[in-house]
Amino acid sequence: MAEIIQEEKGGGKKKAKKVVPHIDMTPMVDLMCLLITFFMLTTAFNKPKIMEIILPEKIKDPSKQEAPRISASRTLNILLGPDDKIYWYPGAVKPEDYSNLPPLFETDFSADGIRRLLLERNRTLARRIADYNNQFIAGKLNISQDSLRGAISQLKKDDDTGPIVLIKAYRKATYGNFVDILDEMNICGIARYTFIDIAWYEEKMVEMAAGIASTATASSN
Repeated sequence: MAEIIQEEKGGGKKKAKKVVPHIDMTPMVDLMCLLITFFMLTTAFNKPKIMEIILPEKIKDPSKQEAPRISASRTLNILLGPDDKIYWYPGAVKPEDYSNLPPLFETDFSADGIRRLLLERNRTLARRIADYNNQFIAGKLNISQDSLRGAISQLKKDDDTGPIVLIKAYRKATYGNFVDILDEMNICGIARYTFIDIAWYEEKMVEMAAGIASTATASSN
């Protein structure tokens, strides 16, 4: 609390007069306006970090909807296994042929692992997407960011040569593996992929490849 010494008239004794301090809030108001403007601008220009997942269209009448036909030559089965391992095999397996199961190939989430496999299978579409992005960065395409994404989406929609990836998770796979494989689908520009339940014979294939003792019987399913 500030004190101001004043001298009384008539040669009296000096007394200390107490004055209540006053705080000027004008600079604080200016600072608040600047902070509000800053946060408004940063929020507007900051792109939310979201994971884009393409969902199938809602079926109005399942009885009249035919199941989509999947080419076995384009099918790539990815099995998320335990200990951050990935197993894959091409083509399809008929349930009646479970006694003659195809071998599983093991890979990982490194750049030389599942990413290289996906890029090799998706070579044509990945090259087209990379050309579009390079032209946009070089300024040869005078379009907006949204238009670029729309053009890439159209390329994926028209693609008929890339792989059809079926992603299946073993019961010991982690949620982190789920997120990682989604990132790889986006990085490699895979146009068609979906998550489906792993079959009982595929669980056995993973257990055989990983050396895990089977805990479930095939006949119970």
